Amino acid sequence: MESRKSSFPAKVTAATLLVALGIIYGDIGTSPLYVLKAIVGDRPIDAVLILGGVSCIFWTLVIQTSVKYIWLTLKADNEGEGGIFSLYALVRRYGKKLAIPTIIGATTLLADGIITPPISVASAVEGLTMIKGMENLPTVPIVVIILSLLFFFQRWGTQKVGSTFGPVMMIWFSMLFVLGIGQILKHPMVIESLNPKYAIELLVRYPKGFWLLGAVFLATTGAEALYSDLGHCGRANIRITWIFVKICLMVNYMGQAAWILLQGESLLHGRNPFFEIIPHPFLIPGIIIATAAAIIASQALISGSYTLINEAMNLNFWPRVKVRQPTELKGQIYIPSVNTILWIGCVLMILYFQSSTHMEAAYGFSITIAMMMTTWLLSYFLAYKLRWNRYLVWGFLFLFSVVEFSFLAANIVKIRERWMFLFFEAFIFFTMYTWHYARKINNRLTRFIDLGKYTPAIIELSKDDAIPKFSTHLVYLTKANHRHEIEEKIIKSILAKKPKRADVYWFLHIHRTEQPYTLEYDVSELVDDKVIKVNIHVGFRVQPKSEFYFKKIVQDLVQNKELNLHVRPDGSTRYNAEPDFRFVVIEKFLSVENEFTLREGLLLNLYFFLKHLGQSDEKAFGLDKSDVTIEHVPLIYQQLQPVSLTRIAK
Repeated sequence: MESRKSSFPAKVTAATLLVALGIIYGDIGTSPLYVLKAIVGDRPIDAVLILGGVSCIFWTLVIQTSVKYIWLTLKADNEGEGGIFSLYALVRRYGKKLAIPTIIGATTLLADGIITPPISVASAVEGLTMIKGMENLPTVPIVVIILSLLFFFQRWGTQKVGSTFGPVMMIWFSMLFVLGIGQILKHPMVIESLNPKYAIELLVRYPKGFWLLGAVFLATTGAEALYSDLGHCGRANIRITWIFVKICLMVNYMGQAAWILLQGESLLHGRNPFFEIIPHPFLIPGIIIATAAAIIASQALISGSYTLINEAMNLNFWPRVKVRQPTELKGQIYIPSVNTILWIGCVLMILYFQSSTHMEAAYGFSITIAMMMTTWLLSYFLAYKLRWNRYLVWGFLFLFSVVEFSFLAANIVKIRERWMFLFFEAFIFFTMYTWHYARKINNRLTRFIDLGKYTPAIIELSKDDAIPKFSTHLVYLTKANHRHEIEEKIIKSILAKKPKRADVYWFLHIHRTEQPYTLEYDVSELVDDKVIKVNIHVGFRVQPKSEFYFKKIVQDLVQNKELNLHVRPDGSTRYNAEPDFRFVVIEKFLSVENEFTLREGLLLNLYFFLKHLGQSDEKAFGLDKSDVTIEHVPLIYQQLQPVSLTRIAK
């Protein structure tokens, strides 16, 4: 069984650059639809506000996106894969509490997946109100229909339409550049906004200028996608395409600023400078292209959410739920439950906020926290993996802590506009926290024993014809990492109560690796052709198909003459030579004979509740239901204190 390779592109070609444009720049690429409008809002127009706003956007993209993500964070590739869970897998051994920032980061990234699609699509569709005769067009139903169709078609994958993403985004960024350059030529002075003095002047001198950072931050909200989609595009492709993307974005921002300054008016009056700089004859095609770009941005967030939850399941941060692979395209997955949650969340967002302007007031808070968590984890990577000097690491932490705490402070006022978000984020956080830490308690209570001490009894049981044969091959899923160990509950299952006689006893261990696409195995025969332990090493991005893998391993062992599946003396293979496999899955339940502290009681009760809602173990591990026997054993965390009962005479 060979190790599965990442989709990390080794070469840079025109095709790979186009793919990168289509996959990762949807969110940050559609920011010109609403960022400058959000900065200006209903404030009086003056040069300090406009030039300072563009200057803040430019230096935010330089420091936050180019330096932190393009240069530094992309170094933290886990065999070509990126994202907060890939980063956590790289550094978790270096800090006991790193699970907390990982959970917070993943929670806020999922929350971002609920507001990015509606704000992007709404910003594009609202351009229709600029067309004569359509000023009062209700855009909310159109946005709801577009989003609903987008989520509906997820079940069939995006392989066919995905090939158009690159060309569409190429057209989009080219349009941004052309529209911007036309306005800059009319007012070249706007180029001076690249000077950082204008940003400083806005933050220091302009009334309440610091709080405008909440709107400025919207320009970099898609930066996390640059890292999350590292495996799809490759570091070199992302770095090269970012040069083109950043130029197009800044030219468009400066073009919008030039148009505003040329108006000579005191207020924007609710107009969107992005659509205002589009020549009127090109307005409808421009809105169509903008809507297509917004849909691509939404698709990237949706696909990223599937990947995030899939990795969370495989790293024991999320209950097991149904995962499908809608196409043969590698890495493309579909999670029905996540799709439903995101669809409901996105529709509720647009119904509640009604317009992109109102959503701007709530957007950005979550992604600020996600970026802070990435900074914290990345500091461990720089210190322990790249072995940076500790003063450089502290300098990195200080710089980006100042930048990101500033954005967080400016965004903190948005909580009152997004209070309903807190319920969703609390649900995601407590689900991940409960699952991760309750499983740790569960694993801590698992008792491992020396398998070698029990092999004589197992061999004797296998030869005892007085006991009915349970199956030819008896397979147990085990958590034991060491060759000679096994859970005590498995030995009890074989030998206690009703002993399970079999010809061959297999102990199958699924080991989740810190690499994304590992698929390897090793075999230890503790007793020839009788007691065998198999370790399958599976990457955290691979869907486990335990029964399929196991039968393939058995086939390989037989072909290599390492395993003897000869005719059994009891005649059981006379009519059917196929081996009889029986998988035993041992499920725990919370015994009533427990006393808990408040925290542990809540964690374990919530854990078993979530386990009941999620997928069963046999489905999660890819076992055929007809080949599985389920056994239930009580989990006793802390036994009740002994009681004294007094017998009374009748």
